[in-house]
Amino acid sequence: MAETKQIYNAVYADGSFEKIALGKMINKGGASGKIYLIDKKPDYVAKIFHSTDKSATNRQKLQAMLLNKPDFRSVNVDGDEYIQIAWPEALLDDERGFCVGYIMPLIDMERAVSLDHFMQKAVRQKLGLSEKYAYRVFAAYNVALMINALHKCGHYVIDLKPSNIYVYKKTMLVAMVDCDGFAIAGENTRYPAEFVSEEYIYPEGMKLSCAEMGEEQDLFALAVIIFRLLNNGIHPFSGTPKNKNAAMLTIQNRIEQYHYAYGLWPDDYQYPHPYSIHEYFNKETLELFERAFCQDCKRPTAFEWQEHLWKLMHGLKKCHNNPNHAYFTSKGCGLCLVDGKFNRKLDELKKQKQEPETLRGIEISHMNTEKIQAQKEHLRQFDTRMRAVFAGLCLLYVVFFTLLHKLLMPFSPRLQHISLGLQIIAEITILFWVNRMFKYGAHYFKPLQNKIISNVLQIYAFIWLTIALVLANDLPLDLFELAP
Repeated sequence: MAETKQIYNAVYADGSFEKIALGKMINKGGASGKIYLIDKKPDYVAKIFHSTDKSATNRQKLQAMLLNKPDFRSVNVDGDEYIQIAWPEALLDDERGFCVGYIMPLIDMERAVSLDHFMQKAVRQKLGLSEKYAYRVFAAYNVALMINALHKCGHYVIDLKPSNIYVYKKTMLVAMVDCDGFAIAGENTRYPAEFVSEEYIYPEGMKLSCAEMGEEQDLFALAVIIFRLLNNGIHPFSGTPKNKNAAMLTIQNRIEQYHYAYGLWPDDYQYPHPYSIHEYFNKETLELFERAFCQDCKRPTAFEWQEHLWKLMHGLKKCHNNPNHAYFTSKGCGLCLVDGKFNRKLDELKKQKQEPETLRGIEISHMNTEKIQAQKEHLRQFDTRMRAVFAGLCLLYVVFFTLLHKLLMPFSPRLQHISLGLQIIAEITILFWVNRMFKYGAHYFKPLQNKIISNVLQIYAFIWLTIALVLANDLPLDLFELAP
């Protein structure tokens, strides 16, 4: 049995209408509706709303869009057509007269990706996107061009962010979808947007509803997108907090408090991101960003950005080190500097990874039960051997100093010709080196770490050295008596 196709009335801006039949559903859509192919209209699709509850409001908004269409035509490149905005071409009524959706041009999403994907190098490499910096500057120009076309008609995107903008991979041309979610200018009223996203809300709009937001919201979000495209995906309100003990603010908190760290004056909360290349922007670019993000400044319009980015595109200098890089001023290529920083950091991390982690001198990789037991047994055996060596050395030490006076007896006549003062100095020197020997030996022999044992052995040496000195010089023994 053949499937019954849904039939709707398509009503165009000039009042004409026709019946259309829906084909295959190609996208379940977002919060507002689903996307279907249209029979006999391969270049168009239909968006059907999930509900007809807002039929009257939707009709009014769509009619305003049909009558106030931005001048943003499709572009033909090498024989391929690139649709850049999915603007309504006709509204759709069901048989009961409810507004159920609209017709719009088909944008081939197979050839496009979210602008978000162009922000980070790792994502670009994963998706096989071009690394040419000039392409990102051109993408920024096309976004500004689109927003300027919308603003000329009095329309505002409001929920302007990279994930809501699509870019054709080969040409960097912009593709805008879900236009029915924009804030639309009608003849005598405005139809508000319903959504706005954090990290792109302008500071003065934090307490406003979407219905109260307008051009300032778009100008702020546009400047954020351009900053990120020019600066390796870095958000203009991200950075490294100066005080590690301070409360960690979200990006939107930093926006609300104007913590912009890339301007003419340092920010009191954070330093710039370590991989930022903002210092390599030209003066005019920095001044435009300053106006966009600093308090009590007049934000650049979309037209100003369009004009400025056009100049940047045509003034880019080619990098001789990397064909994908480009730069703006005589300062040189900031991208090369960032690549150098990143590669050095990567080398450090690789070295750290290659070095085995240890705990108390034991490699963590070796810390299983069997290896720990084997290590303990090895240490026990080593300690036993060292104690035996210490006992032997200690015995030799005691014997040596005990017999020292006898060893010196053959040299007694010669020693008597040396002054007693010099002999005492020699004795002190010997005791000094004995002390140094014990301190050094304490690293290898645990008993020497005991101060009592170390002191007793040194006193023993002192006593027998003194006895040897007395006997060798044939001094009277009553010299040492404590007689009154």
